[in-house]
Amino acid sequence: MTMSQRGPGPPFHNVFISIAILILVICTTFSASEKSKYYSMQSLCKNHFLQQLYRKIDGAVLWSQNERNLDCVITFQTHSILQRFMLRFDFLQLDCNDHLYIYDGAHAVGTYKFDLSCRNTKQTLGAMFTRTNYVTLKYVTDGWGTDSNGFKLVITAVKDPKHACTEFRCNLREFCIANDLVCDGINHCADGSDESSNTICQNNETGTILGLEMTWFVVTVISTLLILLVCIVAVSICLCRKGWSSSARSGNGNVPQPNAPYPLQQMYGSNGAMKQGGSMTTLTSSGAAATAATAAAVQGNWRHPAGPLGFRLSTPARARLYCQAK
Repeated sequence: MTMSQRGPGPPFHNVFISIAILILVICTTFSASEKSKYYSMQSLCKNHFLQQLYRKIDGAVLWSQNERNLDCVITFQTHSILQRFMLRFDFLQLDCNDHLYIYDGAHAVGTYKFDLSCRNTKQTLGAMFTRTNYVTLKYVTDGWGTDSNGFKLVITAVKDPKHACTEFRCNLREFCIANDLVCDGINHCADGSDESSNTICQNNETGTILGLEMTWFVVTVISTLLILLVCIVAVSICLCRKGWSSSARSGNGNVPQPNAPYPLQQMYGSNGAMKQGGSMTTLTSSGAAATAATAAAVQGNWRHPAGPLGFRLSTPARARLYCQAK
């Protein structure tokens, strides 16, 4: 029986689809539980279609170092309308011809909330807050600068104390921030309470395995298992196809048919004479040739059609009818 007669093989494509869906779920879960996101202004300001998208964040760190000839707009959004943004600089040193405009909204239109340049420092600014759950940054630089020019901006989505807080609450202002931002090495509360080593972060290192954080370790293990599963499925497919091919080649030989219990060569001799048990003794030369052709056909996969009553004639009966006709 050939492969086409065996029917379709195992649904391996369903296995691959399931693996792809599982990987997508893992990646989505991991991205949702990711801690502070780090962005480079050079990469954020590249001219591509993602530049115009709103980036939903719980917390982010923006790095800038002597980017030249930039004129880009970036918008961040909180995950909840009950949140707003707190902005705080860990480092700020801009050139006098460079400007960082901060808008309290989803677009760089209207009046900006802050215009930062060389006259501003991180000490004079302190923590800045938006009223909406959007913040838009417009960064404009010229073609000159030094490596000392740039900034490090920490952006955090905070919830005011008047709203119900189920996550981490800062000490000084009692703002509520996401739990994923706690003990990540970034001061999101502005008072350092989310990174206090005397309280919740003192056992932070115990949450690592082989030097990896628990989330990274789980993702690594699951990814390794998925790769091994894909390899096993691929090897199984190859082995099954080889087995089907070999069985198909071996099944195309001489296969006895149900209505042909023995071939005609066993009934006739080499000269066309019927062996003992036959009703006729000799055949003509043309009859012998026809008989040999008939035997060759029967020896293969050829079969006579059914008789008028729906029954197939046995081999001796077909031979007798053939001989009588001659």
